[in-house]
Amino acid sequence: MDAEQQSSSGGNSPKPAAKGDCCVLEVPGFPAANAVSDGAKTAVIARHVEGNPKSPVRVLIYEDLQCSDCSAFRKAFDESVLPRYGASVAFEHRDFPLPKHTWAKEAAVAARYFQALDPKLAADFRRTVQGNLGKVNSEGFRSTLIEFCRDRQLDTDKALAALNNSTYAQAVEADFQAGVAAGIRRTPTVIVGGKSFVETIDVGALQRSLDALLGGASGNY
Repeated sequence: MDAEQQSSSGGNSPKPAAKGDCCVLEVPGFPAANAVSDGAKTAVIARHVEGNPKSPVRVLIYEDLQCSDCSAFRKAFDESVLPRYGASVAFEHRDFPLPKHTWAKEAAVAARYFQALDPKLAADFRRTVQGNLGKVNSEGFRSTLIEFCRDRQLDTDKALAALNNSTYAQAVEADFQAGVAAGIRRTPTVIVGGKSFVETIDVGALQRSLDALLGGASGNY
């Protein structure tokens, strides 16, 4: 059972959008939702999953690769979450590139390309981009993509061409539209057992939710 299929037990309610807020989707008329339901089952390319993909405990991570809050969560995820829960939880990344971000969608498309080559390469790419936002913003995304490929002896021309690949683009768009339909408005949004952790993630609270899920996983899934 996907974690988001359970009813919400509280979660962190998204705060009202502030003017100039980096990590919020501006959609007039759509209320922010705390609990979300799954509608994203039609992506063309398999989503990126870290941890144990066979685990019945599945955490959904809606992320924008240009988002500073996603970058902060990525660091905490690598340091505190994945080492502790990687053997027992499936962490499913869903792309939610905000239209206001200039290169977020291209980065998501590139991540889908690397996912098709090797999931470990996709993880490396996402981690590299999110860990170097200042450099990417100053030098440009495509320069960063070229450097990433050269450092790993990958075909640069193929990676650049993949940015125009409609299959990868449609997979990203499918995630985004399904997220909008499910009530996602801010990045990152992490869904654990029907509970939403939004934007500035309380890692301790997230871990407590995971511990509770894992404690009942054998009997409830």
